[in-house]
Amino acid sequence: MDLGIAGRRALVVGASRGLGQAIARALAAEGATVFAAARKSEAIAAWAAGLPPALGERIVATRLDLADLASVDGLADGLLADGGVDILVNNSGGPPPSEARETPRAAWLQNFEAMAANVMHLTQRLLPPMAERRWGRVVTIASSGVEQPIPRLALSNGIRAALVGWSKTLAGEVAGDGITVNMVLPGRIQTERVDELDRAAAARQGASIDDVARAARTTIPAGRYGRPEEFADVVAFLASERAAYVTGTKVRVDGGATRSI
Repeated sequence: MDLGIAGRRALVVGASRGLGQAIARALAAEGATVFAAARKSEAIAAWAAGLPPALGERIVATRLDLADLASVDGLADGLLADGGVDILVNNSGGPPPSEARETPRAAWLQNFEAMAANVMHLTQRLLPPMAERRWGRVVTIASSGVEQPIPRLALSNGIRAALVGWSKTLAGEVAGDGITVNMVLPGRIQTERVDELDRAAAARQGASIDDVARAARTTIPAGRYGRPEEFADVVAFLASERAAYVTGTKVRVDGGATRSI
């Protein structure tokens, strides 16, 4: 299926590893020029160098620190000076595990700025050229925790839930400009982030990482962790011409783990 995004310009945030890297590769494979952004832009350059030349040349390693407003505005200024982007994939890093009853106010404020406020700000700045062209795609990566809160991930559950309300509101505001706004909710996808959470759980429980992963798989009807490429394919579709009538939605990619309808 031709997704109709060859020649489009995309910004993928958090692209140094994991889901962001997989998404950047998927969009580049469809012919988009991808500004792959992260604090460690050298890590992006390294994995892009390992791609076939025709694919790797579509990846532009770009530095961005979502916790630093000046960095966010600097990136936006540079992109807007060159016409902006057609596709924006908001993918912030995950905060450390914490319980709601013990998380200090400072942690809420610090993580909300990086994971929500600056994501909203970056999106707002990049919208005008999309509206002028009457074509744009905004896809924000959240977590299955916004529908079924995950124990000991209070910061993630709470802050990403704020993005749900923002995304739905924005979708209604810009639909008439040819811009779609959607969210994708990963379950347990086999990434470095999930490995880190499994290691933390193993340390708390005094169990092996294999035991923790095995127990987690029993809660997933598909019986396994997802592959980053499987997740990225869903994002690529939502970023495509084919998904022009899909907006204001949340799409789960979790192997059936979320029990609600």
